[in-house]
Amino acid sequence: MIQFKNINLARGVKLLIENVSFQLHPGHKVGLTGANGTGKSSLFAMLRGELLPEAGSVDMPQGWVIGHVAQETPHISEQAIEFVLDGDEELRFIEKELLNAESKQQGEKIGELHARLAEIEGYAAKARAAALLNGLGFSTDDLNRPVSDFSGGWRVRLNLARALMCRSDLLLLDEPTNHLDLDAVFWLENWLKDYRGTLLLISHDRDFLDAIVNHVAHIEQRRLTIYRGGYSDFERQRAERLAQQQSMYERQQRERSHLQNYIDRFKAKATKARQAQSRIKALERMENISAAHVDSPFNFSFRSPLSNSDPLLVLENVNIGYENKEILKKLEVTIRPGERLGLLGRNGAGKSTLIKCLADELELVRGKRIEGKDLQIGYFAQHQLEQLRPDESPLQHMMRLDPLAKEQEHRNFLGGFDFEGDIAITPCRNFSGGEKSRLALALIIWRKPNLLLLDEPTNHLDLEMRHALTLALQDYLGAVVLVSHDRALLRATCDSFVLVSDGKAELFEGDLEDYKDWLDKSRLQEKVNNSNAIQTTNSKNDRVQNKVERQARLAERRPIIKESEELERNLVVWNREKDHFDKRLAESDLYDQSKREELEYSLKTQSELIKKIEKAEERWLSLQEILESLPHA
Repeated sequence: MIQFKNINLARGVKLLIENVSFQLHPGHKVGLTGANGTGKSSLFAMLRGELLPEAGSVDMPQGWVIGHVAQETPHISEQAIEFVLDGDEELRFIEKELLNAESKQQGEKIGELHARLAEIEGYAAKARAAALLNGLGFSTDDLNRPVSDFSGGWRVRLNLARALMCRSDLLLLDEPTNHLDLDAVFWLENWLKDYRGTLLLISHDRDFLDAIVNHVAHIEQRRLTIYRGGYSDFERQRAERLAQQQSMYERQQRERSHLQNYIDRFKAKATKARQAQSRIKALERMENISAAHVDSPFNFSFRSPLSNSDPLLVLENVNIGYENKEILKKLEVTIRPGERLGLLGRNGAGKSTLIKCLADELELVRGKRIEGKDLQIGYFAQHQLEQLRPDESPLQHMMRLDPLAKEQEHRNFLGGFDFEGDIAITPCRNFSGGEKSRLALALIIWRKPNLLLLDEPTNHLDLEMRHALTLALQDYLGAVVLVSHDRALLRATCDSFVLVSDGKAELFEGDLEDYKDWLDKSRLQEKVNNSNAIQTTNSKNDRVQNKVERQARLAERRPIIKESEELERNLVVWNREKDHFDKRLAESDLYDQSKREELEYSLKTQSELIKKIEKAEERWLSLQEILESLPHA
């Protein structure tokens, strides 16, 4: 295990962590949380040996391999798949030694190296690297493209794939979902669930954390506290320490009121039933979430639109694309006041292309784009951060946007985005990605748009700002079209979803769980098609190639079988526990007034076990269907 003993950690003259001691046990998956600037990334640097503690020590098992995502990607001509394979250093060492041994005809050493290659599943390494790249959104054609061909966001994905390729004992991931679409987030989530080493994860995506981590390490006021459970458990436990604050109560009631109003309005309408159920689930968690974020530095709301036209925007028989390549065809879209649409679809399907079309930043190939007479668009996309003037401060940006407003009014508004005091008059040249995103959002909100087009607005935003944005969007009176990999934001903001796929954009009848099932089926069909293609093209007489294919199929089936077996073991335990509580609840003495607490505990535990069992059985059946469709090894 890793032991931190009386650690003091600083960056320059700023003390980040003081007198901290804790342990990380093998196999633990820990979410590292805390406000920006509290020392999360510095802690990672210390574990990598790049930063020494001011005091104390870190004891790590000898020989442990640490995997992490590099900050930069070299501008090289190496093929993408070879770049990813470089992440497995032992594999590359063995390959180099094999070439040397074969050139010298060292038969015994060649045998030893082949044996070790089999132990580390080296024969399936290329298939494993291809699977990593495919899961992160790369196409088959991308595998052999040079690294230098890819843009910045795609190079980040290459670095992530290379880190996952490393057979690490400790994996450090800092915001791995930035630059990922929702389908890649789902894939990465499943991969990390199966990861056998120790994981330390920095993320501002609460659903992602909840699905993966079993501990949360929270940095606050130079202290680090370990909480058991996922992120929701952390929120609940931390909320207990904040429960006396009156502002928490007031904010909680406001959030509950918004959600309850939605539920009351739409739960009886068939077209809104799925969304109303999502709001009911959100309401059940709201008390804990509100309490955990009551001391957030962010507090803003969208200004009411000046006027509305109905419809706001219409696309009639529209085709759009780039450089003579049409991405989406025959689009029929009507956006009305108050409508809240989430765009779903696999990477490259055309979600951002559609948003650019709605924002009038992309010329139509054919069709009509019809604006309502009062249309006022607020468009947020990552490339717009580059349009901020580096020599100007947040206050200067605001004064240029609206010179008639008073300076204090601008300062008050910027304070809701945590631009207070000197930071409000500091040039934004050296701002972080999160600070630039906050400023861009502030400038959009001030314009009072009646249609918000948001393309991945949460990239670089921390949990507190995401929470504030969610609240603001719930209050917003205009229409929203949203692309995001943050499921909590999508779930709390969108009333309906549009699926962008196969050159079309059509209403999706379902919620995010249904979309995840749709993605699983799509990937499964791709695997079947790819497997059939491989079997057709590969030579059956090539013994070595057959061995590689067999290892690849084994590698593909192994994690599914592993998860299935783990579910079976869990089901045995949970059913045994449920039988115990079933029998206890059938005993009449349990209903005596003196045993009220035991009765409540038994009912609650029985209910939780039933939910666990149902969810596990559904997942087990899904895994069996996947196994049946895959080719046997």
